[in-house]
Amino acid sequence: MELFKLFIVIALLAILFSLGRALFHLTSGKGSSEKMAQALTWRISLSVGLLLLILLAAHQGWIAPHGLSR
Repeated sequence: MELFKLFIVIALLAILFSLGRALFHLTSGKGSSEKMAQALTWRISLSVGLLLLILLAAHQGWIAPHGLSR
């Protein structure tokens, strides 16, 4: 279970890193829009993959939602 949480954190960090790379290519004066598009494609792919993994884990019972305590 802890390994799964660690994987989710690593995936979120990879998504943020990819977004940062896209921002860097956007703001750099060299105009490398191809590299920016590639970084954004990676970000979208990682995000969709993580969402599907979380949905699969919830369906398989590996993770369970918890309610808000009142």
